[in-house]
Amino acid sequence: MPGKISTSAFSLLVLLTIPVGAQDSTVKAKDQEQAPVVASVTTPQKAAASAFPATTAPDYEIGPGDMLNISVWREPDISGTVAVRPDGKISLPLLSDVPAAGTTPAKLAATITERLQQYLNDPRVTVIVTATNSRRIYLIGEVVRAGAIPMLPNMTVLQALSAAGGFSQFAKVKRMYVLRVENGKQIKIPINYKAAISGQVPDQNLPLRAGDTIVVP
Repeated sequence: MPGKISTSAFSLLVLLTIPVGAQDSTVKAKDQEQAPVVASVTTPQKAAASAFPATTAPDYEIGPGDMLNISVWREPDISGTVAVRPDGKISLPLLSDVPAAGTTPAKLAATITERLQQYLNDPRVTVIVTATNSRRIYLIGEVVRAGAIPMLPNMTVLQALSAAGGFSQFAKVKRMYVLRVENGKQIKIPINYKAAISGQVPDQNLPLRAGDTIVVP
């Protein structure tokens, strides 16, 4: 009668008979079961930043609602991301309130540099617009996706309508108009979509301005 095989010897024998690839798969599966799951959470601020993209245009005019990354070389306590308040100012350590709206990133960097010189030796400041929340176009009425969209450089009425997904089936495309504020007063600019899309009446594909509202009855 043959001798009995011990439990440990039997386990080793079984392990040796399993192909190497199968052993690797078993180990990987076990590692995956034990590995912690990390969830990625998108905050409303991050969602807004992705909806209204960053810009590196040197002549971009900062406005209320824009998100700015202020970087002061070798000064992490002063650096960070700030929002331009409705009053057009930002708050920074040491400097308190700094006017930002109506200026460019380069001019704002120069202003911050000048004011920091009374506290720091040779401050070096960089300003980057990380979200252009102040540059918006609004679409209301018979469009697929009504609401605010980011205003891209040289955006026209046709480009904005394309970004909104086009019209609904009930849209009266010959009676569209753009509402715009000029010198403190609201004006109405009629737009004929068919004339604009034909390309024969270039004025109908109106170049837009920040704050314009396209109305599609």
